[in-house]
Amino acid sequence: MTKTSAKPSCIESSNSGALKEKVSKASELLANCTLCPRRCGVNRTAGETGICRTGTDAVVYSFDAHFGEETPLVGRNGSGTIFFSFCNMLCNFCQNHEISHKGEGRAVSSDNIAFMMLALQKQGCHNINLVTPSHVVPQILAAIETAAENGLSVPVVYNTGGYDSVETLKLLEGVVDIYMPDFTA
Repeated sequence: MTKTSAKPSCIESSNSGALKEKVSKASELLANCTLCPRRCGVNRTAGETGICRTGTDAVVYSFDAHFGEETPLVGRNGSGTIFFSFCNMLCNFCQNHEISHKGEGRAVSSDNIAFMMLALQKQGCHNINLVTPSHVVPQILAAIETAAENGLSVPVVYNTGGYDSVETLKLLEGVVDIYMPDFTA
């Protein structure tokens, strides 16, 4: 993997104050959830859950250096994956059924996610790879803000099933460096 001198997008967004604004806008979407195209309209801030069965806290199944991703992301030290539980798609033949349908994992705060990001970076991971992130974008943006303020310096990968709303993708603009939508036919 070739090293570049370019800073991850989230650093500039954090320094300019744009990231703080995006965190605020994304958090507002939780009160009448329209994060994904399903537009459930539930109040996740009041404990309601929609199709994704996720409230105010994200549920994380695992985080670790992952070597099963696309070669350019893995490098020598792995892609720093954070696997989010539950999903807004709920495909019948999902390869991660225990995670996406059953929600195995534990609820964590945005500060915990920021800690995971920084731990993966310290471990030598080449990037932070957010897997199945569509339904937890507000929590992720808040975590990135905290991580950026505390030294995050690797690119952020948005590893999505591809069922994202345009409004949510616009919130990620200038924060995420690599978009990696999965596609199965």
